[in-house]
Amino acid sequence: MSNETIISLSNVTKRIGRTTIIDDLTFDVPQGEIFGFLGPNGAGKTTTIRMIVGLMSITNGQILIKGKNIKTEFEQAIRHVGAIVESPEMYKYLSGYQNLIHYARMVPGVTKERIDEVVALVKLEERIHDKVKKYSLGMRQRLGVAQALLHRPSLLILDEPTNGLDPAGIRDLRDYLRHLTRTEGISVVVSSHLLSEMELMCDRVAILQRGKLVDIMPVQQFTRRTDKAQTYLIQAQPPEQALATLRQMEGVQGVKLTQEGFVEVSTEQERVPDLLVGLMQNDIRIYGVQMVSQSLEERFLEITGGKQIG
Repeated sequence: MSNETIISLSNVTKRIGRTTIIDDLTFDVPQGEIFGFLGPNGAGKTTTIRMIVGLMSITNGQILIKGKNIKTEFEQAIRHVGAIVESPEMYKYLSGYQNLIHYARMVPGVTKERIDEVVALVKLEERIHDKVKKYSLGMRQRLGVAQALLHRPSLLILDEPTNGLDPAGIRDLRDYLRHLTRTEGISVVVSSHLLSEMELMCDRVAILQRGKLVDIMPVQQFTRRTDKAQTYLIQAQPPEQALATLRQMEGVQGVKLTQEGFVEVSTEQERVPDLLVGLMQNDIRIYGVQMVSQSLEERFLEITGGKQIG
């Protein structure tokens, strides 16, 4: 991944009347990264995206896309952006290819070769000459991505791109985005309420709540607990004896048996070797130890106090 910053938000604020919708939002997205927005209803995800693409004015702060200010250098900035805000709009009575030809006429420098290239990139070769009205929702999403990529943007922005997609369509979209970042070096900013998909799709995620940035970090780090205690699953025999032994040991903050017969123990990482030694000294056989990370959903609910996702 390149160190070049593709998009930078600095102290971005949006007010409507006396209401602050976005409050002092700051973050950078480097080249080749998939960056995810998460937040409860009304958190400001779509408002932020609308400001990035120039569909909504900025009250304070600045947004730079490849160093160009979206407010004062709009044309130079937006030429680096491809976006689908909400759902892609197509002419349903035209074929997918005719839709791309129509869009290409509005963008200087888009060749037939580039159209064929993006069609192959989103794997629509076999259906590109069918009318869009015959497309499934997933195929329309793919055609929308193809349209957004025609002019070789540095930044692709997708607002709730998985809405209405079945599990196979969601998986395909995730694979396409990964492919784009690897082959074209594109940065992707995506918002979604499907936490499990964001966990699989994104390199980093940002939590928004009431227009404020609550947290931002790599997905793997995000799913770890913030306190020192971690949860571990220990495969031990006999498990009942392991449970009783661990309850008497120092540093154990919680212990129970799972339905699968594992011993689930909460403790600090540095205590784990001592616990295992203690179990073996009591003639308990250890077959495996695994640290359990929080899911993105659990971490999200912990940070936002259980607010609804949307």
